[in-house]
Formats: sequence, C-alpha cells, structure tokens
Amino acid sequence: MNVYFLAGFGGILGAAISLRADLRRRNLVLSRTSGWNLATVLDVLCVAAVIGAAAALLLSSDHDAVAGELLSPSTWAIVACVASSLFLWSEGRHQIQLQRPAGIVAGEALFLFGFYQIVSVFTGKELAMWAGMTRVEALGAGAVAPIVAGGIVLALVLPRFVTGHEEHRILDRIAAQGEFEQQEYVAPTPECPFPNRWKMVDAQSAELEVLEFLRTLVKTVKPEVILETGTFIGHSAINMAEALRSNGFGRIVTIEYDPAVYAKAQENIKASGLGEWIDSRNGSSLDAKIDGQIDILFSDSDVNIREQEVRKFLPLVRPRGLVLIHDASSDFKVVRDAAWRLEEEGLLSVVMLSTPRGLVVAQKREGRS
Repeated sequence: MNVYFLAGFGGILGAAISLRADLRRRNLVLSRTSGWNLATVLDVLCVAAVIGAAAALLLSSDHDAVAGELLSPSTWAIVACVASSLFLWSEGRHQIQLQRPAGIVAGEALFLFGFYQIVSVFTGKELAMWAGMTRVEALGAGAVAPIVAGGIVLALVLPRFVTGHEEHRILDRIAAQGEFEQQEYVAPTPECPFPNRWKMVDAQSAELEVLEFLRTLVKTVKPEVILETGTFIGHSAINMAEALRSNGFGRIVTIEYDPAVYAKAQENIKASGLGEWIDSRNGSSLDAKIDGQIDILFSDSDVNIREQEVRKFLPLVRPRGLVLIHDASSDFKVVRDAAWRLEEEGLLSVVMLSTPRGLVVAQKREGRS
C-alpha cells in the first residue's frame, strides 16, 4: 500500500475519531444548535487536526534518525504532535469541566504550533515545507503568524473568564447547552487516587454519587429538619427532598447567597415538583435564623465560612443528629483542617469519606449517649 495513501487515511481516521469523541464529551450534536459557536468549532477542529497530523506522521515516517542526531526532523515532528495532542486533549477536558472559555484550546494550539516552528528552525529540524527559506522567512511564515493569532484569540476570550465567577460561568453554560453527566474534575489525592471513577454535572454541585448518598441517608435516618448551606442550583436539596417525600414528613431549609444562582435554584426546585418540602432562602447562612432543632446539617457553601457555619448551628443540632461538610479532601485544606480542629476541640466526632472532593460525616459529642 502506498505510504502516502496510508498516511492520509490514518490522518483522516485519527481526526474523525478525535472529532467524534470530543463532541460526545462536550455533549454537542451536529443536528442541534445549542452549545455551538465559532470558538467551540475552532477548539474541536484544532484538537482533531493535531491528532490527525500525529496519526499521519506516525504512519508515513520511517523514523530513521539523521546520523549523529538524536531526532530526525520527521521524528521530532511526531514527538511534537503526540505531545501536543495529549496536552490539548487534556486542556479540552479541563475546559468542559471548569467552564473555561470557548476558544482557549484553539489559542493554545496556535501558540504550540508557533513554538514548535521556532524550536524546529533554530535546531535545524524544520520539515521540507520550509526548504529554501531563510531562517527569518521560515520563522515569519511558521511561527510569528500563529503566535500572534493565538494571542489575539486568548486576548478575546480570557478577560471575562479571569474576572468572572465560576458559578455564573456554569449558569451561562447551562443556559446555552443544558446539563449533562461528565467525569469528576478534581485531581487524584492520597485518599482518593481515582477520582475519574466518580461523575458530576458541574464543579459546584456535589458529585453524583454524593447526591445519591444524601438521598439514601435521608431515607435511612428519617430527619424532620435538614439545614443546607450553599444551595447552588438545587441538586442536593432536590435529592434530599425526594427522600423526604418518600419518608412522608420533614423539611429542608436551604440557603444560597448569590441572587443569580438562587434564581436558578428556584427554577430547578419548581420544576422538580418538590417545592413543598424545601424552604429556599437567599442570603448569608451566617445571618440565618432556624426555628427548632436540626437533624442533619449539610455545610456546602463558601469553603472559607464552613467552620463558622458549623460553630453557629451546632448548638441546634440534635445530640444524635448528623453534621456533613462537603469539600473536605486534602485538596481543600481549609475545610479539612477546620473539621480536624472541631474534633480536637471536642465538638465533633469526625469520619472522612474518601470521595473526590471529600465528605465529612460527623456527630457532635455533647449530649450523646
């Protein structure tokens, strides 16, 4: 089989596989307009092009190094393409999980291409396409243009990302595309080395498995009053309310500080048909007043005030009630340290569940029998 035909076929196949996989993880469908824009198209196509180029080079090159050199130009191109493919694919995953702006992957791809050309020209490993050009001409054609283009793209998309809040970026993404299940976003930790085994819908709502745990816990302990701080868009409150409805009694008081996020939570709660079980409030948890005793306290608001919340509401927690604190992994040191501090002071008996973001399950020590 002709090596050029094989390389062309491999490149097209590699690009097609990348394109299909990227569209699936982004929850994009060619027949549906939601989620699509020019920047997203560029992101997807840039990743597919680099992966396709890597496949084509792998199939076309004889990989013979030039005498006396560690890498031949073709082998150097393969190494650069494969490394770029891995990096850009990872960046695409982070873009989806963390609501990074559309266009950032394309900008990074252009930067990488320009940097590759600079290194290639100065090390004498440029490919035949630059043959006959001076070093300045090769750099101008292969490096300056893509780096400038990449800089323009990043300058256009990054300012809003840097200055905005993740919660609002999630709301924007949901408005454009809806919600969909995806891989958990956090990096491995000593207590949870395989976070990719968990799922999420976004980086602010609890892991899907934790939501299921909350629902099962409420069914198991049959609480009358649940206090949740940090409603976000309502997933945890809705899951616990489903369990309350199954139990046939109880209520949730859930508090969200951000007005825009609170409005989305209200929308989701109304759509769930569980509003009668949920007392949803907009304001600071530290200013909230709760009537009666609390059976389950679920602290999931801003990480910097979790300890203050527990100290504020702990006197209202029943002796055999439960205190849950989310985001207590070793990656969220402020929450984890607060939980250990509360235990050292004799206020709580703490168990750390090894979920990706970490979950404290505790009881207060005072009054237990």
